[in-house]
Amino acid sequence: MSVDEVSDQLVGAFQNPALLLGIPLALAGAVCMSFGAQYQHRGVTKVERLSGANGAAGLSARQVKGLLTRPSWLIGTLLLGLAIIFQLAALAVAPLIVVQPLGAIALVITTLLNARVSGHSPTRKSVTSIIACVGGIFLFVFLAAIFATEKDVTTQNLFVILAALVLVIVVLGACWLILRHRMRALFYVIGAGVLYGFVATLAKAIIKRVQAENFDWLTLICVVALIAATVVGAYFVQTAYSSGPPDLVIAGLTVVDPLVAVIIGIVVLGEAAAAPAWVVVSFVVIGAVAVWGVVGLARYHPQVLSDSQDLGITRGSNGAPGSSTSSENGQ
Repeated sequence: MSVDEVSDQLVGAFQNPALLLGIPLALAGAVCMSFGAQYQHRGVTKVERLSGANGAAGLSARQVKGLLTRPSWLIGTLLLGLAIIFQLAALAVAPLIVVQPLGAIALVITTLLNARVSGHSPTRKSVTSIIACVGGIFLFVFLAAIFATEKDVTTQNLFVILAALVLVIVVLGACWLILRHRMRALFYVIGAGVLYGFVATLAKAIIKRVQAENFDWLTLICVVALIAATVVGAYFVQTAYSSGPPDLVIAGLTVVDPLVAVIIGIVVLGEAAAAPAWVVVSFVVIGAVAVWGVVGLARYHPQVLSDSQDLGITRGSNGAPGSSTSSENGQ
């Protein structure tokens, strides 16, 4: 391959340096996401304790109402709101497949925060899983930043995205109704990740159409679909907090979410159309490694192992059986 051919293929940041602004914006969103997740997890566990009912099979209406009175949960929600603002700003200036995977940095921050709060130091296997998640995602972003290009979102693209979202909601809803008493955190994490992948894609589509001054009835349907997917995904996330540690939830969201968004960005929106075949193959391999990391974290997370072995270490404690942090009790 000649030098000219290589330069022709490096189309992403080299032709549009402004898209690199999306990277710090996405990183700021990831920081807000990690702190927001920790505060929301604290609020969910507090509401569970006060209600005397476990929410692993789905939070009740009373528990959802109780969340609205917990300062920690409200702070977490505010931080997640800021994360969304940063994410939307990043999507406005950069391709979906560059911005979305950067949320993986939230996994590192959340893991360190949760280790400090819960007293569960990461094990060697869980650290390996985290490295697979974050390393895979960052390698993906490196390639995507070089080869990704912005594409206009056509009406046909929107119809395909909306039809796929309806199918996903139907499947997830059926699984929840039939099997919710058997579901564990991983189901809710993956479900929320898939839904949020569509949320990011719809947000990108809406932004592009607004920028093109093409806000029609189909765009309005996309706004409604985005809100619906956000609400269902948020419910799944809160339920996942009740049945698993926050860094497991963030691991799923920061891997499954971008993978879904990236698949849509590549297959439907054509953002990797200028990438050579070896890059597309690399995307598949790297994505598989990241997913392997999430599954490994679900199996080997020290807090999950502690709960399954009944070691007496309570979520939210500082390592002492049955004790809780004063900050959690206050919030």
